[in-house]
Amino acid sequence: MAETSQAKYRVGGMDCASCASKIDTAIRRLPGVEDVSVSVTAGTMTVSHDGSSDLGAIEKRVTGLGYSVVPMPLGKQSAPAPSPHAHHDHDHAGHDHSDHDHDHAEIEGLHGHDHAPMDGPWWKSRKGQLTILSGIAFAVAYAAGHLLPQISAYAFTVAMLIGLIPIARRAVMAALAGTPFSIEMLMTIAAVGAVIINAAEEAAAVVFLFLVGELLEGVAAGRARASIQSLTTLVPKSALLEENGATREVPAEALAVGSIILVRPGDRISADGTIVSGESAIDESPVTGESVPVRKGPDDTVFAGTVNGDTALRIRVTAAAADNTIARVVKLVEEAQESKAPTERFIDRFSRYYTPGVVAVAALVAILPPLVAGGAWSEWVYKGLAILLIGCPCALVISTPAAIAASLSSGARRGLLLKGGAVLEGLGKITAVALDKTGTLTEGKPKVTDILAFGSFTEAQVLSRAAVLERSSSHPLALAILNRAAADKVPVPPAFEVAAIAGKGMTGRVGGEQLDLFSPAAVREQLSPEQDSAIQALNDQGKTVSILLVNGAIAGVIAMRDEPRDDAAAGLKALTARGVKVVMLTGDNARTAKAIGEQLGIEVRAELMPEDKQRIVGELKREGFTVAKVGDGINDAPALAAADIGIAMGGGTDVALETADAAILHGRVGDVASMIALSQRTMRNIFQNITIALGLKAVFLVTTIIGITGLWPAILADTGATVLVTINALRLLRPAR
Repeated sequence: MAETSQAKYRVGGMDCASCASKIDTAIRRLPGVEDVSVSVTAGTMTVSHDGSSDLGAIEKRVTGLGYSVVPMPLGKQSAPAPSPHAHHDHDHAGHDHSDHDHDHAEIEGLHGHDHAPMDGPWWKSRKGQLTILSGIAFAVAYAAGHLLPQISAYAFTVAMLIGLIPIARRAVMAALAGTPFSIEMLMTIAAVGAVIINAAEEAAAVVFLFLVGELLEGVAAGRARASIQSLTTLVPKSALLEENGATREVPAEALAVGSIILVRPGDRISADGTIVSGESAIDESPVTGESVPVRKGPDDTVFAGTVNGDTALRIRVTAAAADNTIARVVKLVEEAQESKAPTERFIDRFSRYYTPGVVAVAALVAILPPLVAGGAWSEWVYKGLAILLIGCPCALVISTPAAIAASLSSGARRGLLLKGGAVLEGLGKITAVALDKTGTLTEGKPKVTDILAFGSFTEAQVLSRAAVLERSSSHPLALAILNRAAADKVPVPPAFEVAAIAGKGMTGRVGGEQLDLFSPAAVREQLSPEQDSAIQALNDQGKTVSILLVNGAIAGVIAMRDEPRDDAAAGLKALTARGVKVVMLTGDNARTAKAIGEQLGIEVRAELMPEDKQRIVGELKREGFTVAKVGDGINDAPALAAADIGIAMGGGTDVALETADAAILHGRVGDVASMIALSQRTMRNIFQNITIALGLKAVFLVTTIIGITGLWPAILADTGATVLVTINALRLLRPAR
């Protein structure tokens, strides 16, 4: 058995889901092909084959169906669809790069052109020009028919053929490739049939309206595609690289991991990295949707595409251009759009029977009344042809993927990543959410919560002296004290003879004072009863306590704890308001967990090992809950996998996007509720879309049989529905109110 290899293509000109299924069917029939996945919204096709298949034949088959196709390097960021005449020359940029650079040359042209009316003005696209030509021909025929009534039928036939010939060619290719009942085929039968029964004028109108509808679909499909691609345009094209003390401008994609870049105030940051020097307010709204600029200093992470505020920063690059957060988000969203939702699968199956069914009904309507009841052939054939047009399943087939694509894009823009339609559908059904404590409900790093001063000392003096001893330490508790000292702007003079005493703490000298920062156990016998009970009270709240001694006497106490995120309480409330049960799972000690749990008002299960978390998720499922597990994805991978939906949440870049079903990039607890809300909005939208698609068809079916509406309103039943459905789906791109 040869091993499976994959080829990925950028396909241009696909703009409705029936295009995708035609390509899918055609390619599956080729020898050696094992699996095909086509995404309309991303404009891509991935083919898994056993290595024996002829890739040239695959490309030929796709171009034969009327689409442009160009191979894409696997696993890289996707590039735009090529122009139809760039079929086989891989090098768009016109000069030869190595493969890696070549990929970026493609990215450069993110707004390149393609014959689907999506990039650039619609009238420059092939479809646009065909539509205009068909419209002009129709107008000319109309004028000619009025001036010379005897040639009217011929004029309209010619006008119809101008639009129909390309459609008929695609219909024949699709039929040969295994899709006999394509919309193009239904169109061709209806138009030719109309000419035969002397309705050439309507035939021409139908063809023209069909082209207009296709054009509108293409524009709408382009809108959904552009909304996610626009993320990639956030990353600047060039960067200021620092080398040997001098800076020079280089292309952003040439930056290597570890190089140092300079970002001036007001510039966009050109790579993911950590700040080496400088402190600035960074506007992350383009990437995270977070409106308030975030203050960041040395060692903090920054993302490509965010905007530097008021100070120049030097940044060490941590990810190459193809692996930065934005590139990964775009790649994830595109992969997600290729994976189908259950509803979509059902509709695909439904439409497989629906279209042949409608063709059968149309045939019966055309033949039976004249044969059985002596009706007029022309009248009933006409009605049969109209029913053929109503039978196209386009609007129905696109109702689900259009909504899902729009949701995945709008989620990604707010830092909510979902791994596909099935996840998006499942989220709305969640009834219980289990959250990790450290790093999910809390910041993941301790903060100074209380400072008590005794004797003649002030709180600031206690903090200043404690910070002196911790200056050179990188322990989380030391950093908490130093951060608080910096925030309160207390002086931190250098100390002498600083040393760590095992099991006790730190000691040192400053300005003639002997300073010690010890744990409570080390100075227990020196504490007065009041001091002892104050420390006990802090411990009961799950806080870690350090005691400062000056010249051997107790001067003050500093308490620290990993505090809940600012929005944790509100985020949990948003979940409980939706009727979702929330529970906190943590490996931390019961005392700390209980204190945080009381503060947030959440049920707590503490002192758990990773496998215990997995067990509890299983118990919740057995109790009939649909469970989402939220964690940083690192130590709770088993529980994430066990839950119905695993959501990774964390510090952006290192969030375990790959292990979970969904990811929250910006660590907002409220985003879990937003995700569920997004899912529910999407499912409502899909339901509306299916109703629009089937409802319009049902209405027109009845009016056609009664004889109220004729051929050209029938094409509106499908094209009109498709456009309405797509517009309705695009509403999901707007943020929820």
